[in-house]
Amino acid sequence: MRKKWLLSIISASLLAATAAGCSQAGKQETATAGKPEGGKAAFSISFRSGNISYAENHPNINEEKWVKKLEELTNTDLDIRLMSHKEFDQKMIQMFAIHDIPDVVQASSGLTNPQLAGSVQAGVFLPLNDLLEKHGKNLLKKIPKEAWEKETDAKGNIYAIPEWLSNPSRRATWIRTDLLEKTGLPEPKTVDDYLNVMRAFKKLGVENPYMGREDFVYADAFFGAYDVFGNFFMKQGDQIVPKFFNVENMQKAIQTYKTMVDEGLMNKEFETINPTKFKNDILAGKAGIWNMNANLLIQWDQQLRENVATGKMKLISSPTGPDGKGGLRLVGNVTRAYLINKSAKDPAAIIKFFDWMVSDEAEKFFTFGIKGENYTEENGKLNYKAPTNAKDVDEETYRQILLWLVQDTTYNKGTLSLTPEGQGLMKLYDTVLAKEGRDGIQFDPQLKGYLKNPDLAPTGDKLPPVILTHVLKMVYGKEPISDYPKVLEEWKQKGGNDVIKEATERFNKNDGVNLSRTKN
Repeated sequence: MRKKWLLSIISASLLAATAAGCSQAGKQETATAGKPEGGKAAFSISFRSGNISYAENHPNINEEKWVKKLEELTNTDLDIRLMSHKEFDQKMIQMFAIHDIPDVVQASSGLTNPQLAGSVQAGVFLPLNDLLEKHGKNLLKKIPKEAWEKETDAKGNIYAIPEWLSNPSRRATWIRTDLLEKTGLPEPKTVDDYLNVMRAFKKLGVENPYMGREDFVYADAFFGAYDVFGNFFMKQGDQIVPKFFNVENMQKAIQTYKTMVDEGLMNKEFETINPTKFKNDILAGKAGIWNMNANLLIQWDQQLRENVATGKMKLISSPTGPDGKGGLRLVGNVTRAYLINKSAKDPAAIIKFFDWMVSDEAEKFFTFGIKGENYTEENGKLNYKAPTNAKDVDEETYRQILLWLVQDTTYNKGTLSLTPEGQGLMKLYDTVLAKEGRDGIQFDPQLKGYLKNPDLAPTGDKLPPVILTHVLKMVYGKEPISDYPKVLEEWKQKGGNDVIKEATERFNKNDGVNLSRTKN
């Protein structure tokens, strides 16, 4: 029923758009879509800072120049409540706990994710179906139906506007190619290859041959090599169990990280490295290999060279495991989504604001900035003044990624297509990234067993707290890796048996099952 409803509403919007295109009046309507009429539409909105320094260090984001220009273009008055990237989950919990909820709330994919603290089911947010049909036809036309399905409940009610991802291979393994050249070694392929390159980097004096980060977030390539990401399930006998139930491979992954810590190939204090220090150390030239979203390559590469003139970054194949495969976690087709508080005074104007986000005018603004200041146009050719220093690159990233709330966030085709470097990055998506990535069985809506006991559930990129606590102790040598089966028994005794039972029953009934999208 839900899929039929989505197909009908999207088909209707396509028909409406086609009809509009048949007349000059229709073209005019499409060109101005999303701009609230009459007085300014005032509303509050919360979203994370994305670990972008330009945003996090700005004294008053609501007076920032790109925000003011966005307000001018959309005839809005925004009250932005920026949340620190590293504190986002904590701030979200606090926001719902004290009932200080803005008109629009940004959250990660899905209506049952822990960030929302059951608020959708509690009736905090508006169903958007009617509003989208009236004021969001461009959204319905542009955003893939698979992304809408992520934000739709079992009754067919859409509760969030998704930012989508057309290519699930978003994450990549990066390397300092200038350092690799100094070692004389080829690009690493296997786990052992990677360890050898890291050892060579250490001999060169590289502070972080592999850049670790707290809870293995964006430092999880070796869990990918052994295919034990905590977010996915697999079939084991006649049961559906989390992938970290592959004891042999999990122990190998833990041993790999322990070796890295023991040999100084990864910072012994990696568990204290937050997203800001992670990024700053990389841009300061203190890292040899790390994991990050591929679309940031050109910006980070430019910023690195302000600190290390000869520095150069590259995306390479992620480490492969025993099956000859590897890669980072394939991301779902929704990266961020926006929910509207049922108490918002003018939800129609908010929908129009988001509808403008997918217009040609919005794409040009977020991609290239302001005509005459950031770019010019001559004889139909656009000339863009690309930033040349780290500060301006960070500001461009803020405009293109953080403020552009609804877009295909795989990469910015507009700017990448203008340079050989950008064209090369797009090619990497079709070559390196298209051939790797790990996935598995997932459930939507989330398993009830996970909702009852969050300690059993993976949170974002992290292993479940019950598992993660022991894995960290094993990496640091405080518990033997051979005890890992006991960790699984603890997980099962704390409610994991019920999770496995529920997952198996739902899989057998094909109830909300999302099967693997793995490409390799």
